[in-house]
Amino acid sequence: MISEEFAAPNTHDQALTPGLRMLQLLELVASTGDAQSLADVVRLSGQPKPSVHRMLQQMEAGGLLARGADGRRYAVTPRLTRFAEDVLRASSTTGLRRTLLRRLVDQVGETCNLTALSGDEVVYLDRVETNFPLRLDLRPGSRVPLHCSASGKLLLAHLPTGPRERMLEALHFAPRTAHTIDSRERMEKELARIRDQGHAVDAEEYVDGLVCVAVPVRDRSGGPVRCAVALQAPVARLSMAQALSQLDKLHAAADDIARAGA
Repeated sequence: MISEEFAAPNTHDQALTPGLRMLQLLELVASTGDAQSLADVVRLSGQPKPSVHRMLQQMEAGGLLARGADGRRYAVTPRLTRFAEDVLRASSTTGLRRTLLRRLVDQVGETCNLTALSGDEVVYLDRVETNFPLRLDLRPGSRVPLHCSASGKLLLAHLPTGPRERMLEALHFAPRTAHTIDSRERMEKELARIRDQGHAVDAEEYVDGLVCVAVPVRDRSGGPVRCAVALQAPVARLSMAQALSQLDKLHAAADDIARAGA
């Protein structure tokens, strides 16, 4: 979905430096959630075709955008994704985000984390551990598979149809436990259930003996899902039913994080 600020030329565009103009164009391409052709970017930005073409070429040369197999459509690169993750982790709101996660941990008594989609993996943006000694040690920056984590399935479920279909086509459903979803057909049923119920679970699908429940964090306008808040605990200490009983607290924390822009 394209925000209105990119739908037509902005009256302040004339005051932008070349660097800021390029950054605005990069933000536009990234915000679409899909690869865009030169014609697409010209139409969406309202800027002259020669200028758009030059900036796209410069960003491609810098490794921030790359063209697909057809040689026509530009999409974000792993380098740009890593940069975005670094910005999120170093954000000025990190202290507030950690405070909100810590409050959630105090409420539910178990480890909680904030995650985002990174290629075909989930990256931990922040994490607050429980005081219990029995826990899984994952630090901010850690990555887990998409298909067998609650956050991964949640973020995949809320992708636009096109990117989600391409992601499913490329996914390798490698089993991590006996409970891991191992086929696209089963995953599509799971994603439909997630969209319907508004949360996702990991029922010992990533690690035996570990359960997780994740809920979405949307942007402040209530738009697309941008990350996930999740609770994680050993099943010996917290059953799946007990984890699901904390959904109201998880949703409240996700709303607080969204409002804080954290």
